[in-house]
Amino acid sequence: MAEKGTISIHTENIFPIIKKFLYSDHEIFLRELVSNAVDATQKLKKLAALGEFNGELGDLKIEVGFDKEAKTITVSDKGLGMTAEEIKKYINQIAFSGAAEFVEKFKDKTDAKDIIGKFGLGFYSAFMVSDKVEVVSKSFKEGSEAARWICDGSTEFELTEATKETRGTDVILHVNQDSEEFLEEFRLKGILDKYCKFLPVEIKFGTKDESVEDGVDSDNKPKYKTVTTDRIINNTSPIWAKAPLELKDEDYINFYKELYPFSEDPLFWIHLNVDYPFNLTGVLYFPKIKNDFEIQRNKIQLYSRQVFITDEVKDVVPDFLMLLHGVLDSPDIPLNVSRSYLQSDANVKKISSHITKKVADKLLDMFNKDRKEFEKKWDDISVFVRYGMISDEKFSEKAKEFALLKNVDGQYFTLNEYADKVKPNQTDKDDQIIYLYTNDKGKQDAFIQSAKAKAYDVLLLDGVLDSHFIGHLEQKLEKTQLKRVDSEIIDKLIVKSDAVASVLSKEEEEQVKGIFEKAINNKAMSVAIESLSPDDMPVTITMSEWMRRMKDMAKTGGGGGMSFMGSMPDNYNVAVNGNHPIVQRILKAESEDQKGKLAKQAYDLGLLSQSMLTGADLTAFIKRSVELVG
Repeated sequence: MAEKGTISIHTENIFPIIKKFLYSDHEIFLRELVSNAVDATQKLKKLAALGEFNGELGDLKIEVGFDKEAKTITVSDKGLGMTAEEIKKYINQIAFSGAAEFVEKFKDKTDAKDIIGKFGLGFYSAFMVSDKVEVVSKSFKEGSEAARWICDGSTEFELTEATKETRGTDVILHVNQDSEEFLEEFRLKGILDKYCKFLPVEIKFGTKDESVEDGVDSDNKPKYKTVTTDRIINNTSPIWAKAPLELKDEDYINFYKELYPFSEDPLFWIHLNVDYPFNLTGVLYFPKIKNDFEIQRNKIQLYSRQVFITDEVKDVVPDFLMLLHGVLDSPDIPLNVSRSYLQSDANVKKISSHITKKVADKLLDMFNKDRKEFEKKWDDISVFVRYGMISDEKFSEKAKEFALLKNVDGQYFTLNEYADKVKPNQTDKDDQIIYLYTNDKGKQDAFIQSAKAKAYDVLLLDGVLDSHFIGHLEQKLEKTQLKRVDSEIIDKLIVKSDAVASVLSKEEEEQVKGIFEKAINNKAMSVAIESLSPDDMPVTITMSEWMRRMKDMAKTGGGGGMSFMGSMPDNYNVAVNGNHPIVQRILKAESEDQKGKLAKQAYDLGLLSQSMLTGADLTAFIKRSVELVG
């Protein structure tokens, strides 16, 4: 006899709300139904382990199938099953948590984190894609009768007796016209791969036929037969659910390739396994970072008890660690998680802090155990470390012990080691330690050689974040400034008290300045006569450290006024070495034309050293060089 009734809800408009607003993506229905099936299966296994169920567990595979002609999708499990009364209780009372009651009943014998999900609102996601939903279930309890529940998406349901030989639950969706895309095999397989790839109970989706050898025929040739096997779509025991001691390096690398099939092998990884004060497992990999590190983001997958939630984890993982790849799994994060939940939840904040600490501890441990090996990896991991130091104060404090600076000769130094190295020779007259750096070793070679001639060391800071990291260093290091090696003439980069005397009178300096300004004829070039060593370049063209730094930061998205700086015209300083022999030649030249040619030639040499001489100007320089030599 059929029983009819009304679902216990407070408004008849609950289904439109579920369909439109409960889930942002309709494909989530399959995740919810399969998660419920896993839940029912895990509960039965737990009861068997506790001695509360003494029957045969048998084959516990969950089956997902579809019938394109009948327009149905079916999710079947061989778990606990339900009696008619339990169906009325768990399904008709929206948001009643079967899992919560189960845990309460067995709280002294079981662990709540083993129980997945709530058989409540998640089940109702089925109505997003269905005109009608059927549930056929038979409880594991001895003597139970099977029952069928049917609802068409209104608040009315029908509950009848049913015929079902085995325990468990079949959920049959009668797919609506708008959702027929889900009746395609590739679409369902894609959803299962996305959300259910690592669920702890085997999930069967369709079958596959394989040809296998079956002895030999009369001519002694191999015979074959076709064997049909279940197509299991999930790995029920992913590495993050195992103890680190069970795993070898090849296990971690193979899992990485499973997650990212076309990626290079990772540099190393961190296995997370925390059970207090929150639950967290996972494996985070350090990939080889390419220059465009934005491409590398959003590669961490977030799970809840092996059910995929999202790969947008920026509220769980600190921003600088978004460059890592891998998996995080926490039962403390619900399946139907919202952005606001992640931002405000205390457990999520603790998880974020813990991940930061674990990464810092791992890097320090690697540095202490094998510094040479750490240095080999530094070029690949420096972007992680520097991003972290810029954006996270706690990480920055820990990173001071293992963060490295690299000079143009390929030598590595910790922050303290480098300060000790350069302090004796690179302290200026105001007692400031000056760190010289290049962001383009080839282009700025002439300036690097000038620095080396004075026994100065030059750092290589050519990474995508280094324009920001330079500012961070100046904030953190006492009485220290960083100056790009081509931002001034060398004697002005590190000003000592023993200045070189000028061989020119004031009148001669003014005369030389006028000759150069006329020959250059460019308002963006500011000419100054400097007293330098006769061995230095006759003309050095520089852009101030402040201007270069602002422009570099604008290129890497400094924000605010940085975009304005990026659009400003370039202005350069032209330092004419008044003590260079070519200046005396200019002053003694017979004609104004000859003076101008010599000044232009010296200026073009300065441009050439900065790779700024191109096109017609370069052609004219070559032609003039031939004339002057001749």
